[in-house]
Order: sequence, then C-alpha cells, then structure tokens
Amino acid sequence: MIDRRIKFRHIQCFVEIARERSLKLAADKLHLTQPAISKTLKELEEIIGASLMSRNRAGIQLTRQGKVFLHFAQISLASLQQGLDGVEREGGSARETLKVGALPTVAASFMPPVVREFAAMAPYVMLQIMDGPHGYLIERLKLGELDLVIGRLGRPEAMEGVSFTQLYSEQVDLIVRAGHPLLDQPDIKTIIDWPVIYPPEGAAIRPLVERLMIANGVGQIPNKIETVSGAFGRIYTRNTDAVWIISSGVVQNETADGHLVRLPFETDITKGPVGLMTRPDTQPGAAEQLFRLAVQSVIEDQGLTS
Repeated sequence: MIDRRIKFRHIQCFVEIARERSLKLAADKLHLTQPAISKTLKELEEIIGASLMSRNRAGIQLTRQGKVFLHFAQISLASLQQGLDGVEREGGSARETLKVGALPTVAASFMPPVVREFAAMAPYVMLQIMDGPHGYLIERLKLGELDLVIGRLGRPEAMEGVSFTQLYSEQVDLIVRAGHPLLDQPDIKTIIDWPVIYPPEGAAIRPLVERLMIANGVGQIPNKIETVSGAFGRIYTRNTDAVWIISSGVVQNETADGHLVRLPFETDITKGPVGLMTRPDTQPGAAEQLFRLAVQSVIEDQGLTS
C-alpha cells in the first residue's frame, strides 16, 4: 500500500531534481526556494526509508534505489498529466495523438518493442508513425508535422534547429543473401564485382560508409543502386547477388533468422549515435514523456549501449 504521507509535491520535486541534477535549478523551475526543495526531498527519503540521491562535485547523483524510484515516479506524473488532459477533452471527439518519425535504422527492429511498451503505458494515445529518409523526416519535424524523430545523427547542417539526445550506438553492415559467393572468400575490395545497394547522398550513414570504403581501399563501384528503401533492399538482396550496405538495425530480424547474412568485415569505423530528435523550443507533453520512458525501457531490456 502507498504510504499516505507521500504527496504530489514530493514526487514532483524528486523528478525535477533528477532531471536537472541540481537542487538550485530544480527549485527555480518549480518556483521554490532551495531550502524548501531540499526539505521536501529529505521528507520523501525519510518516508521511503532510503537515500534516493547523493551530492558530489558533478552535482546530484541518483542512488540505486533512486534510479528505480525515478522510473515509476516519471510514469506516475506523466499518467496524471495524461488523465488531466483526458478530462479536458471529455465530451469531444478529439483523441490525443503522438506523431513519431522513424528512420529505417530503427523502424524495423527498435520501434516494434517500443510501440508495445508505449501501448501498455498509454492505451488511449493514438500513435502515428512515419518512416522515410533522414532529410524528409527532419524537415517534417521542423515544420511541426512530427513531434519527434528517432534515428541516426545527421550532418551538422541538417541538424540545425534540432535537439538530439543520444540513445545508443549502431554500426553499418555489409549484407548478402545466404550462400553468396563472397561468404566463401570474403574480401571487401571485391564488392565492386557485385551489384551494391548504397546509401544515397543525404542519408545519415553516407559519410560513414564513404569513410569505410576509403579506409579499405575500395575503388569506384560500377554497379551501384542508391536507395534507403528497406523493403527494396530486403527483397533485392535475398533474390540476387547484391551487397547491401545498411545499418545493422534495419536487417536485424533477417540476419537473426538466416535469410540474410552479415559479411565478416570490420566496420567499427561506421559506428554512430542513434538518438531522439525534437524541436528545442517545445516542451514534451504527457504522451511524449511516456513515449520516452517506453524508449528507455526497451534500451535497457535489449542491453543497448551508447
């Protein structure tokens, strides 16, 4: 049973301190004095009977118990806000909608478990998912047609006016069908002898792939097909001798079931951040907060690292 001594102000202050990693900044955000917010935190720790935070030169740090409590405290606050929003909409036909852009690197493998987790947290929020190339989705985000985008960090000029929060890292793989001749005598320089599905100009992974090709002395590729279409890449690679250069997450399911195979080439040089992109001038609503929690839960479950 929840201890009745725990009040809304306790949860709100704790979550804000955890977000800001500073008593002063959290107090300013909540329009409180620093002694008042410090007292509120102390009350919460005494009620729970555990230390939730510690202070050091880096600022406020969560204890192990604090990390556990924060997860559910954030869900509680977001759910309460969602309930208040629902009361305001009661009587009308409007239903809260969260619009998410997903680049190919996350649409195939990462998004499905996130959607399942989010559906359990926010069953009354309608989720709209749009996939497509990096530039297209970022433009939709800037125009306000999307609430957030998940995918690879793009070039600096493309990311202007966009806030990026790294979630995990991912590398590029060279993928072929099962039984491809290159599997018997793997040599990255010989991929020029085969059709190659290559990321087009403007794709987030294009600079990384070009760096990989230069580092391995791969010359001009005469038979190159440039596309970010996952649907095309999966079918074409399975039915031809093409080599598909693509982020590992896009083909995670196909490589797991053996329909497609990763060529044994060292591609750590292509490792790059996958993150959550938003407009810096907007504050996340209750639905977005719950979506972020769903994302973090899946990252922890899958053991993804940055």
